[in-house]
Amino acid sequence: MYYPNRREALKQSAVGFGSIALAGLLADQSKAAVIDPLAAKPPHFTPKAKRMIFLFMKGGPSHVDTFEQKTMLDRDHGKPFPYDKPKVQFAPTGNLLKSPWKFSPHGQCGHMVSELFPNVARHVDDICFLHGLHGTNAAHGGALLKLHTGSDNFVRPSIGSWVTYGLGSENSSLPGFVTICPTLAHGGVTNWGSAFLPAAYQGTPLGNASVSSKNARVAFINNDKVSSQLQQLQLNALQKSNREFMDTTGPDQALEGRIASFELAFRMQNEMPKAEDLSQESEATRALYGLNDPITENFGRQCLMARRFLERGVRYVQVSHSDAFVQWDQHGDLKKGHTKNALEVDRPIAALLYDLKQRGLLEDTLVWWGGEFGRTPTAQGNGDGRDHNPEGFTMWLAGGGVKGGYSHGATDDYGFFAEKGKVHIHDMHATILHLMGLDHERLTFKHAGRDFRLTDVHGRVIDEVIA
Repeated sequence: MYYPNRREALKQSAVGFGSIALAGLLADQSKAAVIDPLAAKPPHFTPKAKRMIFLFMKGGPSHVDTFEQKTMLDRDHGKPFPYDKPKVQFAPTGNLLKSPWKFSPHGQCGHMVSELFPNVARHVDDICFLHGLHGTNAAHGGALLKLHTGSDNFVRPSIGSWVTYGLGSENSSLPGFVTICPTLAHGGVTNWGSAFLPAAYQGTPLGNASVSSKNARVAFINNDKVSSQLQQLQLNALQKSNREFMDTTGPDQALEGRIASFELAFRMQNEMPKAEDLSQESEATRALYGLNDPITENFGRQCLMARRFLERGVRYVQVSHSDAFVQWDQHGDLKKGHTKNALEVDRPIAALLYDLKQRGLLEDTLVWWGGEFGRTPTAQGNGDGRDHNPEGFTMWLAGGGVKGGYSHGATDDYGFFAEKGKVHIHDMHATILHLMGLDHERLTFKHAGRDFRLTDVHGRVIDEVIA
């Protein structure tokens, strides 16, 4: 029987194996694992969460208009900010601007939520709010990279890549890290890339921010030209050829990484279409996520797809609320822009929290909500917008071992600077990894002569938010 050489086998096997196979072939080839790199791995210690989802609000939602009420901002509307503004600002701002929305208490915890999020407000007793977030970059590009990779000026692995590198996946027929409709602006693929980690840990994108979630699919997942039986024969021949090659030359990790990506892509042909098929969901579930409403359908579909991936063993899923450029970036026309944005995401996010909880998944699924920064309490534009504000903003966590109905930290009386319970982005990353059972100081990868980690030489776990 004729066995093709390695070059011929790789060329033939690439046909129809899907975009992940191509990504595995072209991306970092230097340190792929010899054994299946996505095989489940034991955590450093008993985890609170087994899987997680990041609800990314691109552009920077305003904390003082959503989840952190500032009564003094209302009182002093139109007056100058009474303290020094940051030395580095994205653009000049004017006087204080009160929130156009009313806040009211919700849940047993009584957390104040604006009328922008009436549906999420019903779940505050499951949510842990962190109001003292702060970062280091006032520009979208740098802030996105910092949020996703821990660095705002170097190419580093994304947090989803670090999580899958540390824990692997629970389903050998799906990627460990999926990102749905990711943004291509402000860092683009770098925000879900694996950088110097093996290519198997990069995010698998479904569509992008300029594509409707209806069309967010793994490209070329079906092979109409070559049967699955023939593909299996190709893989078997490839493995035989590979073993013979390594018998004479020794282990070749880069080659093993390529082969592993082909094999995963082969398995995905059967598993991925099932995960993407929302027709299997009941009409009640589809309505819950807002798929029957053109306002909520796009983001609702992302959230429902994310739940289906999570329950099938995908370790890390990101969904992005973004258009082709930015979404929550209201330098002007704040009321119109934030109203539109909140209407699109409020119902689907609440549905996701409810659905995970009633399925028994929320307890060990970590849900993370936030943007790359907040917005200033001072006005911009024609007095109806807010500028970027990395000095103080809000993120929240739910499920996965955090304290529900709990608020940690605060910005100052007007909402400009993180003041109490300050949490840097590095601290947020350290805490997320801790909840997943990973020690951020031990999760390292040797590259270019040093050990790298998501938090670099920084970061502390925020123990106060852990149940």
